[in-house]
Amino acid sequence: MMFWFIVSAVILLFALRFRYPYLISEAKYAGRIARSMYRTTKYLKSRPFYTLLDRFLDSVQKHPHKAFIRFQDETHSYVQSDKQSNKIARSLLRHADLHEGDTVALLLGNEPMFLWMWLALAKIGCSVALLNHNIRSKSLLHCFTCCGATVLIAGAELQDTVEEVLPALREQGISVYILTDHVTTEGMESLTDKIALASDEPIPADLRANITFSSPAAYIYTSGTTGLPKAAVIAQLRLWAMAFFPSICGVKSDDVVYLCLPLYHSAGFGVGFCGAIERGATVVVKSKFSSSQFWDDCRKYHITVIQYIGETMRYLCNTPKRVSDQVHNVRMAIGNGIRPEVWRTFISRFGHVEIKEFYGATEGTLGFLNYAGKIGAVGRVNSFHKKIYPYALVKFDQEQEEPVRNSEGFCIEVAKGETGLLVSKITQKVKFAGYARDPKQTEKKKLYNVFEKGDVYFNSGDLFRTDHENFLYFQDRVGDTFRWKGENVSTNEVSDILTMATSIEEANVYGVTVPGYEGRTGMASITLKKDHQFEPDAIFSHVTTYLPSYARPRMIRIQDCLAVTCTFKQLKGKLVEEGFDPAAITDPLFVLDETVKSYRPLTRDTYQSILDGHFRL
Repeated sequence: MMFWFIVSAVILLFALRFRYPYLISEAKYAGRIARSMYRTTKYLKSRPFYTLLDRFLDSVQKHPHKAFIRFQDETHSYVQSDKQSNKIARSLLRHADLHEGDTVALLLGNEPMFLWMWLALAKIGCSVALLNHNIRSKSLLHCFTCCGATVLIAGAELQDTVEEVLPALREQGISVYILTDHVTTEGMESLTDKIALASDEPIPADLRANITFSSPAAYIYTSGTTGLPKAAVIAQLRLWAMAFFPSICGVKSDDVVYLCLPLYHSAGFGVGFCGAIERGATVVVKSKFSSSQFWDDCRKYHITVIQYIGETMRYLCNTPKRVSDQVHNVRMAIGNGIRPEVWRTFISRFGHVEIKEFYGATEGTLGFLNYAGKIGAVGRVNSFHKKIYPYALVKFDQEQEEPVRNSEGFCIEVAKGETGLLVSKITQKVKFAGYARDPKQTEKKKLYNVFEKGDVYFNSGDLFRTDHENFLYFQDRVGDTFRWKGENVSTNEVSDILTMATSIEEANVYGVTVPGYEGRTGMASITLKKDHQFEPDAIFSHVTTYLPSYARPRMIRIQDCLAVTCTFKQLKGKLVEEGFDPAAITDPLFVLDETVKSYRPLTRDTYQSILDGHFRL
């Protein structure tokens, strides 16, 4: 009797698995979300509010001598990091006269001091503005000003950068500290020497007694691909949401996380650093991403979890093959922006690594996680998740750059398989904190009366579609998608097709205006693979085989390298501005010529012929 019961149970499990192939992964995902929600509710009810700093301090008590930070040949335990942050906090309390509620701007690269500095400032109740250390002059001053900071702390190697804007900072009465032992520049003070002399005694909790779940914990800046960066307000509750994400992915306390992404970015700081605190894990800090040193570091430090963003996975796949490619302990990769062909190449070459592709904006109100491992997808429509974070994909007018509304003035949800704008509902529980000191930009991200009068939704600015299995696929950013000959062209899709060509390494696709034509025509800036040349006939054959007529890039520009942001997102703005004028561009230019079934050099004469309307695109 027992035998047949077991057989029946096994058959039932197989039948369920066949009928619902993602049942187990969905159950795990829902369970992890439920656990994180339970803990969040518990922290919200605690008095005082239980912060991420409190979680760190609990870990210090639980396993004081466990490695918390590894950097180069240094190892710093939880208790050592606690004491070092105490010294920093005490030196700032004494010399910078900081108080609970103040904001401090941090201009520092990836190093242990960055992490200790945030812990120190959290201990005295201050929020931290994480400045991009690559920006300069007006952009830097803009980022500093919009967060309302009263103090700037910068790394010694960035002193020259600070001196460029020092007169403006002094006019505002800003205190400037450099992490060095000695400074001669008027208007700056050294800080490292003061930290060395400070006590490492614990910081009294009453200094941060008024911190609540809505208090700002950090200001993280948008990448600035569409203009000057905006400071997204990261409240304490939002920081917890970021910190819980690795747990939802399946990261454990005994994992070793590789932090090679910028710590001023939400992926490096929120998911990487804060996620490690939540898990009680170890982080290995790298000063910057290096494709040539990546796997050697993974072996040296016994890395088990890596992060990626933008094009970093492609860079790893483009490194010379080695016999040790699959000799590592990496079991999971968390990130966003991996293209399907790179995903396949990565797991084929580097072995079975769980790719946890996700979608989420720094300032957004929801995110998606591809918990099932479907190549190319960023997540799956999940009823449990959707109930907690209501969202929809709505029809979007590319020309007007606004959602399509019906006769009653409400938005229209797209059908399955159709591309739509992602909007997520703003509620009392799911709030949109907006941008610091920028109510105009904050308001621009809101959509009113979406499905009923009085409702408010967050406009993600991102286009998605769902497939027959309810998987979600990122299509493009609004503004990156362009319209040509009455059709919408997705730059991401065209880029994916172009990089399938034998000779093309990378492709950045965008739309340019051409006099006499409606919309924008497609143009691609590409780089070529090593020892390959541009093959006009072969590329023409490739694009005509895989792309409809309206989506084929009419112009191709060949560059030595493609411009990207500090978080490896491709920059299109300058390329769009430069257009396709050979008199202004020194890079080789080609134009698609249907008459010869090839791409031919775009000369000044051809350019003029296009403008005159003689050469038809």
